Amino acid sequence: MAKNLVIVESPAKAKTISPYLGKDFKVLSSVGHIRNIVKKTKDGTPPIDTANGFKATYEIDSEKKKVVAELRKAVKEAKTVWLATDEDREGEAIAWHLCEVLKLDPKKTNRLAFHEITKEAVLAAIKNPRTVDMDLVKAQQARQILDRLVGFELSPVVWQKVPGGKSAGRVQSPAVRLIVEREREIEAFESSAVFKVTAEFKLTDNTLIKAELPKRFDTEKQAQAFLESLLGATFSVSDITTSPSTRNPSAPFTTSTLQQEANSRLGFGSRATMAAAQRLYQEGKITYMRTDSVNLSSQALGQMTTYIKNEFGESYHQYRTFKTKTSGAQEAHEAIRPTDVKTAKASSDEYDQKLYDLIRRRTLASQMAAAQLEKTTITITISTIQEKFEAKGEVILFDGFLKVYGTNKKEDDILPPLKSGEKLTLNTANARQSFARPPARYTEGSLVKKLEDLGIGRPSTYATIISTVQARGYVEKGESEGTPRDVIVLNLAQNRIKREIVQEKTGSDRGKLVPTASGKVISDFLTGHFDQVVDYGFTANVEEDFDSIATGKLERDKMLRNFYAPFHELIEKSGNIKRSEVAQAREIGTDPKTNKPIYARFGRFGPMLQRGSQDDEEKPTFAPLPEGTTLDTVNLEQALEMFKLPRAVGTTEAGEPIKANIGRFGPYIQVGKLFISIKPKDPFEITETEARELYADKLKAEAAKNIADFGAVKVLNGRFGPYVTDGSKNAKIPKDIDPKTLTEAQAKALLDKAPAKKSRFAKKKK
Repeated sequence: MAKNLVIVESPAKAKTISPYLGKDFKVLSSVGHIRNIVKKTKDGTPPIDTANGFKATYEIDSEKKKVVAELRKAVKEAKTVWLATDEDREGEAIAWHLCEVLKLDPKKTNRLAFHEITKEAVLAAIKNPRTVDMDLVKAQQARQILDRLVGFELSPVVWQKVPGGKSAGRVQSPAVRLIVEREREIEAFESSAVFKVTAEFKLTDNTLIKAELPKRFDTEKQAQAFLESLLGATFSVSDITTSPSTRNPSAPFTTSTLQQEANSRLGFGSRATMAAAQRLYQEGKITYMRTDSVNLSSQALGQMTTYIKNEFGESYHQYRTFKTKTSGAQEAHEAIRPTDVKTAKASSDEYDQKLYDLIRRRTLASQMAAAQLEKTTITITISTIQEKFEAKGEVILFDGFLKVYGTNKKEDDILPPLKSGEKLTLNTANARQSFARPPARYTEGSLVKKLEDLGIGRPSTYATIISTVQARGYVEKGESEGTPRDVIVLNLAQNRIKREIVQEKTGSDRGKLVPTASGKVISDFLTGHFDQVVDYGFTANVEEDFDSIATGKLERDKMLRNFYAPFHELIEKSGNIKRSEVAQAREIGTDPKTNKPIYARFGRFGPMLQRGSQDDEEKPTFAPLPEGTTLDTVNLEQALEMFKLPRAVGTTEAGEPIKANIGRFGPYIQVGKLFISIKPKDPFEITETEARELYADKLKAEAAKNIADFGAVKVLNGRFGPYVTDGSKNAKIPKDIDPKTLTEAQAKALLDKAPAKKSRFAKKKK
């Protein structure tokens, strides 16, 4: 029997630590949090008593009861208990909950703190244990209690007042507001165009050199006149300037910068990045992945100094220390780095290895010499006019840290050696229409950076914020590659100018965060009625208050009272908010056929078009929004097209009519009571032949699903295997019975034995 019991929060961490400690130690896992604030108390009292020191009522998670029972048994058998949960607020809270549930004294129980899972770090922690830091626990409690209070009190208001509203979160709501505001900036952006001129010159040895005219032209006429001035002109190098420059490496990764760079370089979302980092940490490959710090330990710096000098040479090493910018940085231990920089292969998982490689290269680069560059600008004169072309290039004289980290930027062309006065021959020149770009939509990486800049959220919350706003349907990842746009190009070649129209894609939102109509409505509602919840400065101040609680500078209950009193007052006043005023319909015109107004409005299932008024004797008719439009942008012409649906496509071979339409889940065709999705086809364009093929495929699928049909009773193939149904009851067919041989009497007998279907709204018996 082991004398010592070590409790960690994950099985993977337990597996890594166990071999380091030997036979006198038993390592078990709590498998994350074991307790949470109850949703409803048994006696009907509030889960959080706001009138009595914000006392929260906790309960053991139902799926953790077996884990807790095993831990209780192990605690009784052990002489000493060690709590080795993660060294941050969440980890500290788990340690405190374990003390509460396992009847351990938090002031006496050994708490192990280490930010990397290596043998040296774990054994050092065993020699220097501490106790549970109740200030950190209180900071975590304050965050959880505030988030629950906002959820408990604000979400019901959202359900009642906001069409399609699901819930509201204290930190997620400002994130939605950011994305909505950026989208409106894009919608309000008025594009303008100029003509940009580029040219290609030929040297005597036929080498080509690219150059650009710094001046831009406002009109096609001006661009045309400039190109005409090049006809018959001579060109020569009038000036060559070179300037040395230096590029320094960035600091090693924090949680925020890791998510940004993994998104930019690897295309990883925040959630995927943190999941991969968690696995690498638990396997002992990297230091703790939730940190604001850019510091590196003296041991790590020494290890990297030796490695860089041995691997690349003395000239590539440069000792550096970085200062953490974040005021009162939470969990400020070390930056994210490899536990052993010599290890190049850390995981057999492709995604984990890619992230590890990025972390390793960034850490090494931070201790390497700056890259030495030389920037060159060649000025080319035109004999006929005073305008001049410029050719720019960059040469890497010494790669320094770029040897391991490379660069995200596309390097300019390396220019050939030229002399002042050297003659050049114009090969081609073109003036291309260039449109001003609207503000860029947020990616997951750029949103994390913005949240960090504003002080909203902390390292442990960024991934959750981004996944939550998408799960609630307020934000989605864009999939559009953009729409075609005509671009004028004037080409000068072989002494003649040719005009052509080319197409380019504009407005791509693929992989970007785009607010849904529901997201816009909820953001406007909260901004108008609960500004405290979505105000950026207020949210950042709350985060600073959590930091103050964590360092013992602020009382938990005082901070909670300061937030809750004005918030609850707004909740009490919310009864005066009229639902009809929350998502007001926008009248976009009148239907010329019916003379009825057409509105763009938000309904129960999202944005839609409405023809007619609720006050009319005849009920209004509805249609979906056209693809690519929003409630703010859809016009009358587009709306009238949608009211032509459902469209008669033709008939089946049996003569049944086929209709095409758009529903909640996208475009479909309907034959009788059968609905068939036609994604990605257009209901306005689908042909009778295409519709018949889809209908035939659907019938085949239905036939495969139907094993036997006895009228009221059917034998079907389902997701979990064959079963019998009469529409009100289902009965699974035992594995030893062939469903194809089942008789009607046998099917009915199975149904008689099966329990009745539970009503979706049935009350649970106490």
